Amino acid sequence: MERIYTAESVAAGHPDKVCDQISDRILDRFLERDPQARVAVETGVKTGLVVLLGEVTADARPDFATWVRELLGEIGYGREGLGFSAEEVGVINAIEAQSPDIARGVDREGGRLGAGDQGIMIGYACDETEVLMPAPQHYSHRIMERQAAALKTGELSWLRPDGKCQLAVRYDGERPVGLDKLVISLQHAPEADPAQEHEAVVETLLRPVLPEGWLPGSDDLLFNATGRFVVGGPKGDAGVTGRKMVQDAYGPGSPHGGGAFSGKDPTKLDRSAACMARYAAKNLVAAGFARRAEVRLAYAIGVVEPVMVAVDTLGTGSRSDDRLAGALREIFDFTPGGCIEALDLRRPLYTPAARFGHFGREGAGSPWEATDRTEAVKGALT
Repeated sequence: MERIYTAESVAAGHPDKVCDQISDRILDRFLERDPQARVAVETGVKTGLVVLLGEVTADARPDFATWVRELLGEIGYGREGLGFSAEEVGVINAIEAQSPDIARGVDREGGRLGAGDQGIMIGYACDETEVLMPAPQHYSHRIMERQAAALKTGELSWLRPDGKCQLAVRYDGERPVGLDKLVISLQHAPEADPAQEHEAVVETLLRPVLPEGWLPGSDDLLFNATGRFVVGGPKGDAGVTGRKMVQDAYGPGSPHGGGAFSGKDPTKLDRSAACMARYAAKNLVAAGFARRAEVRLAYAIGVVEPVMVAVDTLGTGSRSDDRLAGALREIFDFTPGGCIEALDLRRPLYTPAARFGHFGREGAGSPWEATDRTEAVKGALT
């Protein structure tokens, strides 16, 4: 039976993604200076303005304005005429110290970390792509990654930082077989005519990324459908951290626990347990015991052990889901401290994850993408 699944990705210069990256750049800068830093930072942006909100407790002296402006320059907001300038933007800081009530729940007796909050975290993996990610989400991220590269190199001289794409992928049963529609919107220079850039978009952004036979025909590619996209970024729309949670994870085909990732140090389980759940799910699929797997974790504030470790292989598992969950409990330490230690999360590796998806990027310094526990999984289940 043929069906269609759709997912989207936004450019690094999209206002919401700008906020995610600022929040994670601040986290990384604190972790460089103090690996034990407690950070929970939210960001908002609009024309000429960056607002920082949240809580930080760290043995480090911050330079928020410099950190923000450096990051904006990297994204592409160092050029003129965008209505949002890395050099001229105002930075308002409303960051305070972390609540002692939260710290009390995390810092348990005996040095073991408790959960800083209740919550549900979900990790997912499937065999649709080499990196064990859903095809629509994976390829939409890779197209936006190419957009960022083309912006930096100047391959497309008319390109500007903002943009987004959406892939509708055709499936034969559970296997992706091709594209149904591709929608892509790219901010451009005022003098550019998007109608004349169709072939350049195909050759520069799509052909290097999509599988053979997946390139869309002219009727299946909607490029800048309104005809003009000059005003973009924070000049065109306000941005806030955590508004792109589904595409940050696995796309709309997989459940989401509800917590955003960016701006949170690894004692926040929205981040560390989500990474650990992905790590476990990916190793389970890589070991060959399921074609698709969701690993679901749940925690209670101040409690060390998770209150739930569950697996759902969506009918593709070669063992019962309960047995798979039991094996994962034996192999992976899902406590807050165990997640941090297993993946070495107290280091500055988060800014790249805030661009083009937190999962499925093996070359981005993402330890949760490793498949080094497959033999342990096989040993526990055979």
